Amino acid sequence: MLYQFAAPADREGARHDASHAATIVGSPGWDAMEDIFKAITLWLATGTEAAAALIIGLAAIEGTVAALALFLPGASRGGGVGEPADRKEEVRLRLGRWLAVALEFELAADILRTAVAPTWNEIGQLAAIAVLRTALNYFLQQEIDKAQSRNTIPASVASSAVPGR
Repeated sequence: MLYQFAAPADREGARHDASHAATIVGSPGWDAMEDIFKAITLWLATGTEAAAALIIGLAAIEGTVAALALFLPGASRGGGVGEPADRKEEVRLRLGRWLAVALEFELAADILRTAVAPTWNEIGQLAAIAVLRTALNYFLQQEIDKAQSRNTIPASVASSAVPGR
């Protein structure tokens, strides 16, 4: 329970007993406001999870279309990255980046839910889910960074490969 400390009843600073010095903030108005804040927080968490689901769905559609395009005749020529393996990796990395964004949204929803979790058991479950999502996001980002470093050509190598320089 929360306590709200009241000002002294008289101006001489006389000694007051505990029943006058502190009043418990547990009135019906306070409970209603607390319920409203919990409802808003849960609504925000649900909205954040919906945004994550939308991101995952759109990323899956984009990845599927890009992957299917690789099967079309002439897809291995032109269109940005050269080799078919490079194009496949680019599709995979793009999907991975979107999944990392969606995982961040899911983690944000978990954080919102911990603010209103009524029991330690629920807090523990949310914490375990948050740890798993953080670990997934970390390893996904490591894979993305590793693939980007393989695909990045150092400037010194690129300038020496160009004739006339």
